[in-house]
Amino acid sequence: MRWVLVCCGIALLCTGIVKLGSESYLSRATKPEPAAAAIEIGPALNTLVYPANEHGHVILDAAVNGASVRLLVDTGASLVTLTPADARAAGIGSGELVFNSRASTANGFARMAPVTLREIRIGQLSIYDVPAAVLENLNISLLGMSFLNRLQSYEMREGKLTISW
Repeated sequence: MRWVLVCCGIALLCTGIVKLGSESYLSRATKPEPAAAAIEIGPALNTLVYPANEHGHVILDAAVNGASVRLLVDTGASLVTLTPADARAAGIGSGELVFNSRASTANGFARMAPVTLREIRIGQLSIYDVPAAVLENLNISLLGMSFLNRLQSYEMREGKLTISW
């Protein structure tokens, strides 16, 4: 069942990447879009639910190392990936970044600086010591698999992302 969900998530992501590549979508993407608000099911269940936007993407507000960061949930991203501006906000100075790796993106290859994030907090959920990267020329930071794999489960169904831990 997880494999089916992962495949569905990848298919949804690929559709979104194609849309991201189109110029009309990019012009809309530069306008601030409200982040999805979590629907907390209850403290005993440790579950958050986020609705997808009209493009089928889940964009949520998180705290990365204590700084407010907007993240696009991306099951196709191996790592949590930050824009240089979000990395600075999270206390990662440009002098600390060593762009010694390359990442393959929908727009080609980009230089990447590996980092470890002290904490990512979404609602009452905190995950510590998260492997991540800072990518040059990234429009929005991505909540990738280095975070999602640490959850008990996540599921996209009927236009809603459910996160459980």
